[in-house]
Amino acid sequence: MMQARDWTTPEKEVSMKSLISLWSCMANELAVRCCTSATRDIKTVAARTEHEGLSFLAITLASFGSATEKWLDQGFVDPSDAPAFKTRGRRTCLPAFLSGFSGLVFDPTSGVLLECPDVEAIYAMRQLTKAFSKIGLPEGPGEVSLAMGSDYKVVTAARGRLAMSEYIQCEQDVRDADDRLGPSYLEEFHRVSAVLFGDVFAKVDRDVDFGRIVPKHGPGTVADRLSANAKWSQRIWTSRLQQFFPAEEFLSTNPSNFRALVGEPIVLEPGAEIPVRVITVPKTLKAPRVIAIEPTCMQYVQQGLYRAILDAVKENCYLHRMLGFDDQIPNREMARKGSLSGDLATLDLSEASDRVSNRHVTAMLQDYPFLSGAVQASRTAKADVPGHGVMPLAKFASMGSALCFPMEAMVFLTVVFMGIMRELSSPLPVEAVIDRFYREVRVFGDDIVCPREYVLSVVDELENFGFRVNVSKSFWAGRFRESCGKEYYDGQDVSIVKVRRVLPTQRQDADGVISTVALRNQAYWSGLWQTARWLDDYLGRLLKVYPNVAPTSPLLGRESALGYQFQKLDPNDHGPITKGYRVVAKAPSDVLDGNGALLKCLTPSVPVHPRGFAPKEYRPPLAVDAQSVDSDHLERSGRPKRVSIKLGWSRPY
Repeated sequence: MMQARDWTTPEKEVSMKSLISLWSCMANELAVRCCTSATRDIKTVAARTEHEGLSFLAITLASFGSATEKWLDQGFVDPSDAPAFKTRGRRTCLPAFLSGFSGLVFDPTSGVLLECPDVEAIYAMRQLTKAFSKIGLPEGPGEVSLAMGSDYKVVTAARGRLAMSEYIQCEQDVRDADDRLGPSYLEEFHRVSAVLFGDVFAKVDRDVDFGRIVPKHGPGTVADRLSANAKWSQRIWTSRLQQFFPAEEFLSTNPSNFRALVGEPIVLEPGAEIPVRVITVPKTLKAPRVIAIEPTCMQYVQQGLYRAILDAVKENCYLHRMLGFDDQIPNREMARKGSLSGDLATLDLSEASDRVSNRHVTAMLQDYPFLSGAVQASRTAKADVPGHGVMPLAKFASMGSALCFPMEAMVFLTVVFMGIMRELSSPLPVEAVIDRFYREVRVFGDDIVCPREYVLSVVDELENFGFRVNVSKSFWAGRFRESCGKEYYDGQDVSIVKVRRVLPTQRQDADGVISTVALRNQAYWSGLWQTARWLDDYLGRLLKVYPNVAPTSPLLGRESALGYQFQKLDPNDHGPITKGYRVVAKAPSDVLDGNGALLKCLTPSVPVHPRGFAPKEYRPPLAVDAQSVDSDHLERSGRPKRVSIKLGWSRPY
């Protein structure tokens, strides 16, 4: 990423004014669509943003949007949910802000949801309140002062300390939940999970026993700070890993000649193992995200186990329908159906990854000694938390472990079925319950879909196990549903476009330009055409060269249903080309040779999903991977340290 720059006062003013203008454009466009007026709303936003800064758009407005979603779910307006906005008079309970839109959804006098609310107005309220809810944490001192109105170092240090304190408190909550969880609960948990995942666990257990686990390195950083290619020449292993994954077989291409190729491995005993490194990464203005960076050897094995689990789940017709690791579309479709019929509820969990106890995982895997041993051997048991030192972990793993996502999903699915079984008036065998409800239950990470009839029992069961249901993002009473980033009301898509970064003020801000072009195209395809036109004007003044392109073009440009434009034909292949900016991101220099280079070329690789998971479709492991075709992957590897844009000629399609 580009280094943070020191903003001048004019740049701050331009950036803030551009965000207000963007919001105003959206408000006017949506007001026309809803046959109302947004004049007073625009004045309110301009005045409060000038006084409160970007935090009004990103935090205060977003809180109002969450309150609106709650009102849709419960069926009436509660003004106390939006204390930052006053009602417009004694005879109404609707907030004065956005009242032109809310009056089309709720009765102005009683605040009760109308029998036939205007779905267009629901979409407008959501778009205008939550458009900036995911705007990234600014990176430069001037940008943070723009957002927070405070000193950069003070703000970031305070946010970091708070995030780490919450991480420690969450760890204590996991320990307390373990103490409250009785043997009977764990026994039932084990019984249900055995029926759900018995075939999957048995297959992966055999894979571990027969040495069929194929490890791989992930794309991210590691606790021992090795570069992307240096990971392949690692020599550090642990005695726990050695029991199931001998270093001679996993760190070299020739186990019989291991020491000559690699040298003497450094095998660490449990007390000397490298802990996970807990850090914060930018998420939103409201709070950063806490993740844990795993040691190289642990991540290497975790990726192999994850691949084996994913393959086994895909072979099971029941689980493939109920568990999602790489495809969010089924969750979204079930959320749409739930909003239409009301029969399905959508649940979201807070701090889901950090609240899965290692006790849950050991209970789930206790009948499979090789798999259980391999999972525990590849689990880092300690964490280095800034300001708190190295501490043992009761949680299974934080976000950052390759096994975090699949294990939490399987734990949640088990608890959901436990909740359904507890609610059934006549006890049924676990197999019968699964056969009856497998079409109505699905889990993708911490996004859960379950039958509305049993949702209260499911929520109780989740909380019994120490999980926290995010009430503001869980829906089952009304016609609003949300899952995996898509929102629906009464079967209609009311998902919105979100601004991810502060709008750039100069072309050199490559990340800002790339993000704004993506925002423009999302707005266009979402039907916000006036907003897209406003962004076209903004980007046109910034870039000067801003062509019409197809969604598949490598150039930064505006997408259109009318297709792309081109300026001339390529003299080599006579294909259409046009002039525009393209993204340039060069991997850092990272030379790899010897055993590490051969190991990388011969290790099968699975392309990595943007969220860190494997994609929906990938081919089986082969002897030689496609990465070997890349001629310079042994000289350059890893995530680019800097992204830029370069003007040139390329195809517009």
